Amino acid sequence: MISFSDLLTIPMNPVQVILTLIVGLLVGLYVWFIYKKTFSGVMYSRTYGMTLVMMTIVTALMLMLINNSLTLSLGMVGALSIVRYRTAIKDPLDTAFIFWAVGEGIAVGTKFYDVAIIAGIIIGIFVLLISGSRGKGGAQSYLLIIHYSEAAADAIRKMTKQLPGSRAR
Repeated sequence: MISFSDLLTIPMNPVQVILTLIVGLLVGLYVWFIYKKTFSGVMYSRTYGMTLVMMTIVTALMLMLINNSLTLSLGMVGALSIVRYRTAIKDPLDTAFIFWAVGEGIAVGTKFYDVAIIAGIIIGIFVLLISGSRGKGGAQSYLLIIHYSEAAADAIRKMTKQLPGSRAR
């Protein structure tokens, strides 16, 4: 006869859990590395890169936990569907990196390490090739923020118009 405590225990090898989380960390760091190398926006966010790593690891952890349980997986979908994410993503490529990190986490969490590594290498090379063709050798964009009093407005406008490539009005 099966006891109640037997129903609550999920056999999971601690070495396998550690290995999965380490592989998730390494794959997440690789995604972050590719993101950092191909970033072409105005303001690089280190916390966004760290979020990519964490998303890979956390997704792998969640998939390890719900791997063989339809009930847990449906509960997780329900729980995550009510979460409202308020951070605005300014670049569509950032969204692609989020999906890449989650996809890698799913592959690692379901123990498809080979798929995670092969797909990571192929996607990484693809992103590097595409970002290289966007004209990296051209001018770098910068964001200039100036705080000034109204009395200095004319002098500031005159100086900013002298900057190379200035779009100042």
